Amino acid sequence: MPQLSITTTQNVNINFNTANVGERVVAYLLDVVVIAAYYFVVYFLIGQLLDVTRMVNNLDQWAIIAINGVVSLPVLLYTLLLESFFEGQTIGKRIMKIKVIKIDGYQAGFGDYLIRWLFRIVEVTGLMGLVGLIAMNVSKKTQRIGDMAAGTAVISLKNDVTINHTILRDIGSNYVPVYPLVIKLSDNDVRIIKETYETSYQTADFDMILKLQEKIENVTGIKSTSLNATAFVDTILKDYNYYTQNM
Repeated sequence: MPQLSITTTQNVNINFNTANVGERVVAYLLDVVVIAAYYFVVYFLIGQLLDVTRMVNNLDQWAIIAINGVVSLPVLLYTLLLESFFEGQTIGKRIMKIKVIKIDGYQAGFGDYLIRWLFRIVEVTGLMGLVGLIAMNVSKKTQRIGDMAAGTAVISLKNDVTINHTILRDIGSNYVPVYPLVIKLSDNDVRIIKETYETSYQTADFDMILKLQEKIENVTGIKSTSLNATAFVDTILKDYNYYTQNM
C-alpha cells in the first residue's frame, strides 16, 4: 500500500497509508446508496404519506422545479457538508475507514473541502468520473485533481494509522497522572510539544526542552514537580494521553 510521508515543521517524519483507488470507489458507491435511500424516503415514503402527487398536480412547472431543487440541495452539498462536519469523512468513507487530511499531516479545513467539492463537478459527476479515476491511478499519493488543488490526500485508517497517532504515547493501564491542568492544552498544542520534544531530545538540545517546560507552565498554570525539564515534558505528554483517552 502506498504511503504518504510527511515531514512536519519540527522535522519529524510521519507516515500514513494512503487509501487505494478501490477503497475510494467503494466509499463513493456507498455514498450513492445513502443518497438513493434519501430520495426514496423523500419522494416515496413522505410523498405517499402527504399525498404529494395530488398537491403537485395543482402546481405550475416552476414551482415543481423549485421543490425538486430544494429536495436535491442536500444531495448536491452531501460531500461538502459531511466532510466538514465529520472531519474528512462521508458515510461511505467512515464505513471504509478512510478520511481526508492535509498533506502536511494536519486536519483539513472547510476551504480545503470546498475546493475538493468544486472539482467533483469535472472529476466525479457522470462519465467525468473517468477523470478522477485516471488522476488517482497516475498520482503517487492516489490524489484526484481536487486533492492536488486543495493540498489534501485520502488516508486509510485500517492499520491504526490516524492523524492522532502523532500525539499518542504508551502509558500503560496502571498509569497515574500528575498534572490535571494539562487538559488546557489542545491536540495541536500537544502535537507541537511532542514533535519539538522528540527532536530536541534526539539532538540533546536540553535548552529547548527547558523552554518547552516554561511555555507549558505559562499556558496551563502548571508548576513542575518533576526532577527536570525532560521528565516534566515527558509526563505532560503521558498525562494528556491519559486524560484524552479516558474522558
